[in-house]
Amino acid sequence: VAKEIFDEFMPTKNQIDKKFEEYQVSESDLIEIPKGTITEKGVRKNINVGILYIESWLMGVGAAALYNLMEDAATAEISRTQVWQWLKNEAKLDDGRTLLPGMVMKWQDEELQNIKKYVGEERFNNGKFKLAAEIFDDLVMNDHFEEFLTLSAYKYL
Repeated sequence: VAKEIFDEFMPTKNQIDKKFEEYQVSESDLIEIPKGTITEKGVRKNINVGILYIESWLMGVGAAALYNLMEDAATAEISRTQVWQWLKNEAKLDDGRTLLPGMVMKWQDEELQNIKKYVGEERFNNGKFKLAAEIFDDLVMNDHFEEFLTLSAYKYL
């Protein structure tokens, strides 16, 4: 179905010859720390997507369609790592509040309800969302940073 479009824009086996002259990247650009803010909405999205992906993984789905995007373990790794790091460093949200464990736990409970609405009650009840939330909770609240989220989840397979 999509081969014609792909062939139009990618007629060779790779794009190594394609140069992006309009982009100029310096050495300092490569080590510059990006600026940005941490928002409640962003933390909630990390919680939500982290739980959704972990649940998919527990159900045997390695690439999950979440919110019209195909997500894999890397997405969940970023989600849980950001929350873990923000908690450990007592990061400030854009509204001035310090991100605290109690906030994350409260939002996690609320996001589980949002997930239930998103997937439907039957899918939620037949899935492993509560277990996924427990795993996510352990990953972000633990003093020790788990190298890979799947390491702590394997025991539930």
